[in-house]
Amino acid sequence: MEKLIFIDATMREASRTRRIAAPIMEALGRRYEIRKIALDGTDFPAVDSNILKDRDNGIVPEKYVSMAREIAEAGRIVIAAPFWDMSFPSILKVFFENMSLFHITFDSDDSHCYGLCRCKRVLYITTRGMNIHTGDPLEQATPYIKALSHLWGLGEVITVSAENMDYSTEAEIDRKIADAVTTGLDISRTF
Repeated sequence: MEKLIFIDATMREASRTRRIAAPIMEALGRRYEIRKIALDGTDFPAVDSNILKDRDNGIVPEKYVSMAREIAEAGRIVIAAPFWDMSFPSILKVFFENMSLFHITFDSDDSHCYGLCRCKRVLYITTRGMNIHTGDPLEQATPYIKALSHLWGLGEVITVSAENMDYSTEAEIDRKIADAVTTGLDISRTF
């Protein structure tokens, strides 16, 4: 069974993004071996000058090396993260920085960087409180994930979103979540 990494940056128990991701992950669990990485803000430090100095000297915590290798070997990646401050929660960026390891997720030939990951497709699941669509210049999460996909060699990035959630009635929110789940389940059939 091929491995799928599920990066869960939905920190609230009642997360609307989590409500979309749960049935999609359940469906994908029938076809993939899933390794869930739940981000809660305590496991990954901001990459600062001390961490960079350690990296320059070949010192990287083994748990990060191991996790980065799992990501590099996964056939698929799913990311669930709400829309925060025009992008996604900072813990997700910090996580990516900790997993962006030379000779593991990417490499260089002294003229450019290239990805080392096996992943063919990335599914990004999100909810946005505002009426901002994927592709809107104000939405910076999808472009960042696509750029990271280029660096790491992750393949196609597909975004499933529900929008304008903070300005909708409960019935509208439920309908938007159901629509996003339907879209995600359709994608999961060939993902």
